[in-house]
Amino acid sequence: MSQFIKQLKPAFEEAALPVVKLLNRIGITPNILTFLGVVFVGIASFFIYKGEFFKGGIILLFGNLCDALDGILARKFNLNSKFGAFFDSLTDRISDFLPIISLGLYFRENEYILMLSAFAVLFSFLVSYARARAEGLGINCNVGVMERTERSAVLILSLLTNLPVAGLVIITVGAAITTIQRIFYVYKNSN
Repeated sequence: MSQFIKQLKPAFEEAALPVVKLLNRIGITPNILTFLGVVFVGIASFFIYKGEFFKGGIILLFGNLCDALDGILARKFNLNSKFGAFFDSLTDRISDFLPIISLGLYFRENEYILMLSAFAVLFSFLVSYARARAEGLGINCNVGVMERTERSAVLILSLLTNLPVAGLVIITVGAAITTIQRIFYVYKNSN
């Protein structure tokens, strides 16, 4: 997570606390929020595929908010579980894939943009896999300039400003750099 996002996280969690308390009071669990988040992402991806980028960006924002709130809800009310962590990680990969591949499909007549979207997905997955594999080896590897939060923010902003190809370029380059950073980090810390 970038230093900027790390600094924003406590303020966001504090601002979200009333919503999280309400969700807990009405019986919404972290896993329900996780599921709702991926449903929103799926709906957003449909609009992205149809070229309705602004609408897709707004709905994607709601999906990402659900994804952010599920962790806060789990931590604040001691609702953490191994399944919840697994489910959250699994749905994160779906949320990485669907909107980006939807952009690729929208621009499918342009083979360069289609390939760009494929590389954006590839490097996004490599960022996540590098961290998971390193942690499996006992190395804490949350380094890099473009983790999931940053990639999501870039994608949403690029959709809302009708600059989706620029967003794909930034995501691809940033995720590739982050993958390389993680490779070097694990290499330096694995001896």
